[in-house]
Amino acid sequence: MRRILFVCHGNICRSPMAEYIMKDLVRKAGLEDQFQIASAATSREEIGNPVYPPARRKLAEHGIGCDGHAAHQMVNRDYDRFDLLIGMDHANIRNMQRICGGDVDGKIHLLMEYAGAPGKEISDPWYTDDFETAWKDILAGCQGLLSQLVS
Repeated sequence: MRRILFVCHGNICRSPMAEYIMKDLVRKAGLEDQFQIASAATSREEIGNPVYPPARRKLAEHGIGCDGHAAHQMVNRDYDRFDLLIGMDHANIRNMQRICGGDVDGKIHLLMEYAGAPGKEISDPWYTDDFETAWKDILAGCQGLLSQLVS
């Protein structure tokens, strides 16, 4: 069982988009029993909130639902609970390492590493309002991640 946690600042845009895109890719590949996929925030700002409406609409455009999502914050024990902890930008990575007390096992990565773009960040559509670019980047990262994990 591969356990993956996607992480962003508030857990209402990028990380839930990654969670539900990855779940959809895994389902379509018939690999649901091999994965546990979740998402979390590094901040407490949006705890309890659903997926941000423009992100929800972008997922829905591609036939992906996200009902029942409630933002929650990453905690230290997540480092032991998950095999991979994947952030969307460098600030996420710094905060994830702070929450986890480092990354001794090399579990923390940027999503775009898996799209062949190490160091590239997924811009926060909360600020840019560019959910199309976020969708494309997150999809490419998730496709690359899945490809790497099943090869």
